[in-house]
Amino acid sequence: MKLYKIKKSKIDNKGRGLYAAKDIKEGTKIINYTGKIITNKQVDESDKYDNNKPIYLFTLNKRYTLDGDFSWNTAGLINHSCDPNSQYDGKGLKIWITAIKDIKKGEEFTCDYGFGFDKDYKQFPCKCRAKNCCGYIVREESRWRIHKKFAMSKKS
Repeated sequence: MKLYKIKKSKIDNKGRGLYAAKDIKEGTKIINYTGKIITNKQVDESDKYDNNKPIYLFTLNKRYTLDGDFSWNTAGLINHSCDPNSQYDGKGLKIWITAIKDIKKGEEFTCDYGFGFDKDYKQFPCKCRAKNCCGYIVREESRWRIHKKFAMSKKS
């Protein structure tokens, strides 16, 4: 039995998400993130990977990246949350989605996409509605920068 089922997402109003088909224990490997292995040079040179469209890339090492932008990559349906219940785990050229806490049947799987904080962060608004959501899809260790910006703008 698969650990997941595809349903309309509660996070992405226009799209779908992956949901737990049964109770899942912390540490369980849920699904393999699949795609095509390409060189980092291909990422830099291709128009496919510009920030104006959805991108499903994982840097695997100094030379290779995994492009998961394919209809057969079911794990690509997992949405971002600032309070995720799963994470991306990789060894070598393989990426797994693994539960980082117990997940109840019917709960949507979420991961922290891990986007860096840069000048383009505002083009990736977050819709997760978690209590700790900063409003943008930015990795946890960089969210303080956004909170600091909000605090500074409130003082003005």
